[in-house]
Amino acid sequence: MIGQQVTDALNLQMNREFFNARLYLAMAAYFESLSLEGAAHWMQLQSEEETGHAMRIYDHLRERGARIRLTGVEAPPVEWESPLAAFEAAYEHECKVTGEFDEHVALATAEKDNATLIFLQWFVTEQVEEEASVDSVVQKLRMAKESPGALFAIDRMLGQRGAE
Repeated sequence: MIGQQVTDALNLQMNREFFNARLYLAMAAYFESLSLEGAAHWMQLQSEEETGHAMRIYDHLRERGARIRLTGVEAPPVEWESPLAAFEAAYEHECKVTGEFDEHVALATAEKDNATLIFLQWFVTEQVEEEASVDSVVQKLRMAKESPGALFAIDRMLGQRGAE
């Protein structure tokens, strides 16, 4: 049986993941407005991935017989200073999400909820990949500085991201 504290924490995280999906979709729309279709594509796939994360938590709660609670989802920002600023915001956000999952692991450990602890390990691994992926783009954009040609090349690279 899943405890109430773990249930509440996972419900909160599920709703956060729905916010994350909207955040990345807002970033996709921002990149579309700049005619950076590759970055928009990258962010749209990221949005879909975050929705998948929310549904993974939903399914875990359902399988454990927990009450699932959907809440309102806050509106994300819609503008950033630059493409670099948008990806830096994405990186900072992923670091925050990593901390959230670390807290859930600590709670599951304290509650001796081994099923949830094992479940959360997937997210811990995923967050390492998420941070590295976004940081790689940030580093490339920092090297590109104000070079339109470099930005075009990075955008093209981002457009090649496949669904995961």
